[in-house]
Amino acid sequence: MDFTPTEAQAAARDLAAGIFADLATHERLRAAGTGSDQELWKALTGAGLVAAVGELGLLGLVLLLEEQGRTTAQVPYAASCAFGLLAVAAHGTEEQRERLLPGIEDGSVVVAGAFPAQRGVRPAACGGLTGTVPVVPWLRDATHVLVADAGRRLWLVPLGAGGGAGVEEAELTAPWSAGRLTLHEAPAEPLGDAPGPGGPGAYADVLAVARTAFAGLQAGVCAGSLARAVAHTNTREQFGRPLATRQAVQLRAADAHMDVEAIRVTAYQAAWRRDAGLPYATHALTAAWWASEAGQRVVHTGQHLHGGAGADVAHPVHRHFLWGRQLDAYLGSGSEVLQELGELIAHAD
Repeated sequence: MDFTPTEAQAAARDLAAGIFADLATHERLRAAGTGSDQELWKALTGAGLVAAVGELGLLGLVLLLEEQGRTTAQVPYAASCAFGLLAVAAHGTEEQRERLLPGIEDGSVVVAGAFPAQRGVRPAACGGLTGTVPVVPWLRDATHVLVADAGRRLWLVPLGAGGGAGVEEAELTAPWSAGRLTLHEAPAEPLGDAPGPGGPGAYADVLAVARTAFAGLQAGVCAGSLARAVAHTNTREQFGRPLATRQAVQLRAADAHMDVEAIRVTAYQAAWRRDAGLPYATHALTAAWWASEAGQRVVHTGQHLHGGAGADVAHPVHRHFLWGRQLDAYLGSGSEVLQELGELIAHAD
């Protein structure tokens, strides 16, 4: 295994880092509230950083999402790439790819994901989908939503066309422009030629891709939180000495650093294996487990090392805390994915 970025991946990562650093500032994030930054989204799509994912692969996407996580930039990057670009490219029909991919690549089509499989969503007798999904991240930004129904079949549902799909504002721990999705015989098309590519196999792949992508996002969120804590403890003095000189602070930061590296390397491994065409289901679950269990430890450390400032909800480090805790449970908490991993390994034997 070699996780060294290719020249194209490194160039895209550096370009994304510059855009996020310039536009995802503390002031702009505060102004965005719980919504997305449309100017930033246009900058990313205009620079080709969504379209490039098709060539850069899942590992390239993980590298790009790390940069988003460092700044907690509020754009539907992970969702539209994992549930839109990569899902349609891998499992859509030729007609769906030709029709949808250009819009996803230029940002005019944004895809949210109603995942994991929704027990209350089923095909309606009269056609379409019926059911309710309480919370879908980035739904308020989306033009389409990829829905996994109770049978783990994948459906693309267009939004805002006056059909049977309703969107109401909903709030999450993190400001992810979320919404409540209500489907009443809503027009929907299967992703791929069901029961072929759009069947259960496609569901497992899309879910594993999403878990890997969001693990990469968590690596960035945690790295950003730790970087802020290190900067704070190096400049904040207590009894005439910087806090960073205290052994307890050093050990806490060192533990957090090791956790960040574990999240990062397991996400890289899962992404690399998928790009190489190797089995990666257990690796995606491993990455998701580290993102959940280690992620919450790191963002708690980031807040604690800021002392009283960390309790201020207006402080930049608090956003990392909110994102880290949201990612901790998104697409399955640590205990849930650990159970899945154990069952997968047991059945493989």
